[in-house]
Amino acid sequence: MKVDGKDIRPIWFDKDSETVKVIDQRALPHEFVVAELKTVDDVITAIKEMYVRGAPLIGVTGAYGVYIATLHSETDDELASECRRLKSARPTAVNLAWAVDKVLSEILSKVPEKRTDAAREEAAKIAEWEAENCRKIGEYGVGLIREISQKKEGQTVNLLTHCNAGWLACIEYGTATAPMYAAYESGIDIHIWVDETRPLNQGARLTAWELGKHGIRHTVITDNAGGHLMQHAMVDMVIVGTDRTTYTGDVANKIGTYLKALAAKDNNIPFYVALPSSTFDWTLRDGLADIPIEERDPDEIRYIQGSDQGRTTNVLVPPEDSPAANYAFDVTPARLVTGFITERGICKAAEDDVKRLFPG
Repeated sequence: MKVDGKDIRPIWFDKDSETVKVIDQRALPHEFVVAELKTVDDVITAIKEMYVRGAPLIGVTGAYGVYIATLHSETDDELASECRRLKSARPTAVNLAWAVDKVLSEILSKVPEKRTDAAREEAAKIAEWEAENCRKIGEYGVGLIREISQKKEGQTVNLLTHCNAGWLACIEYGTATAPMYAAYESGIDIHIWVDETRPLNQGARLTAWELGKHGIRHTVITDNAGGHLMQHAMVDMVIVGTDRTTYTGDVANKIGTYLKALAAKDNNIPFYVALPSSTFDWTLRDGLADIPIEERDPDEIRYIQGSDQGRTTNVLVPPEDSPAANYAFDVTPARLVTGFITERGICKAAEDDVKRLFPG
């Protein structure tokens, strides 16, 4: 995608320095910072501390982490141990374990001296695969937006999204944003309601930033405004991403997604989840019972980041001695999901229809 006219991705292998580089998304939108990942510890820190975030990007970062692990591991046991550490960096997003295991499986059949190149090449393939999947999600999802536009006789289609499921989270195009970009490029009049997404404000900081860079009309709203907008017919469709989805249709996404799904259901507004097949967890049936929900540092709630006269700073919001609890995700039951937008097409949030698109 383009930033100020330049093509860029949130992660890339720099051939000149032979290092993996990422956009440090913690600094956006007020600063554009690039970080180098030179060790497995660097990769784990980038994933844990959210230099990178979003299920597909976390997966690709983990894949490049295996490449970095080959540079510093002398035995298969050391390599396997480093891969276990990578997979434990964040528990909710299934893409991380999937990508790490995929690269590791690919290189273990190679002689040791060829493993580094093979790991780097496999990580690059995963990145391209995720980007292509997101492009296809856009192709399938734009039809839903076009249908609404036609019913409204060309009037503005108002979409609502939660958190950031854009190209910053997904290499290219994004998941939830892919249909939005496709609609914009095809001339459909769209406007995006962007939830701020407390506590880290990925919507206000990241989704708003990338939509603005692309020229798409959008408005940042408080997390609790969505229900009001839906009640007053100001939202035509909700599209969100996901960090892990069961094959039975339960969806784990950024905290607050469940509440948006409830409001959409109550107001008869379609609620779609956009995801590549790598985000399906084919081992879990009951998302509410079985998907691990990450609890993060309470200081992410207690402090808020912003720009003060050109200087990025953190500000304490609650009383200093008030405890806080920081649940990072919630689970939206399948019954509240209108459908899934995938790289293979659109399906219902139900086991039989998911398996129709993904047999075997």
